[in-house]
Amino acid sequence: MKNLLLALSLSVFSLSSLAAPVVIANPSGPDALSKAEVKKLFLGKLKKLPNGTAPVVIEYKEGDPLRASFHDAATGKSEAQLQAYWSKLIFTGKAKPPKTAASPSVAVSEVAGNAAAVAYVDEADVTDAVKVVYKP
Repeated sequence: MKNLLLALSLSVFSLSSLAAPVVIANPSGPDALSKAEVKKLFLGKLKKLPNGTAPVVIEYKEGDPLRASFHDAATGKSEAQLQAYWSKLIFTGKAKPPKTAASPSVAVSEVAGNAAAVAYVDEADVTDAVKVVYKP
């Protein structure tokens, strides 16, 4: 019985620590993005934001738990699928890979300093310097 309670406690704790990714933009950027726009944006298919500017997409490195969580919800792709997808686009010259941020604070700084930048961060990392444009 103790083992069962311990297992349940640990599973509840691990669920509460899961990241809640949101898409952020510069305050002068778009006010909102649809799920379809977010998917196209992070798969390199959206060439212009709703305000007409070319987007600067900021991503995290492979293996980052937030990256996996975000792409599972927003694009429906796993890490392996993303790697294959981007390798094909880069090899054929159809798209350039997104910029990468080493941490959420770097992503927030990049977005705050560039009106065309869009990234995703954990909801807890959002500051007044950026705005949330999509929440899955």
